[in-house]
Amino acid sequence: MSLLLAANLLAPNAGLVFWLALAFTLLLILLGKFAWPAIIGGIEEREQRIETSLNEADRALAEAKQLQADNDAARREAERQAQTILRDAREEAEAIRTADVEKTRAELAEMRESARADIEREKRQALAELRSEVAALAVSGAEKILKKEIDPAAQSALVDDFITELPQN
Repeated sequence: MSLLLAANLLAPNAGLVFWLALAFTLLLILLGKFAWPAIIGGIEEREQRIETSLNEADRALAEAKQLQADNDAARREAERQAQTILRDAREEAEAIRTADVEKTRAELAEMRESARADIEREKRQALAELRSEVAALAVSGAEKILKKEIDPAAQSALVDDFITELPQN
């Protein structure tokens, strides 16, 4: 008997097919009337949110790229300015160093010239004193030799002759 019942389940029955078709059709109508618009609306809403999110992500990516480009440009400008400042500082330091060297050289030359002038003045003064002393010694020696006084005009002529005969050192 179970075999008979199993055989009936597998055999198509026209009434069963009709009721199944009717139930399926009603289910499709109800789903199409009530559930389908909600499902489609949810899918469209989700699609819209995804599209909006993608657009916002693209906009954010474009902004990030623009910010990155702006940052790169600002960094390059800052580096350029830093290089300019460094170059200017180096040039200024070199100019100051050169000016200091030139000033020192000028001061040294002035000191040398002043020393030369001092030496020359001292030399002339020493020579004048030496001539004076030599003249006095010569006159004194001549007086002793001659045992007489020489008048001042003759003394001056004698000194001048003696000085001109001295070697010029």
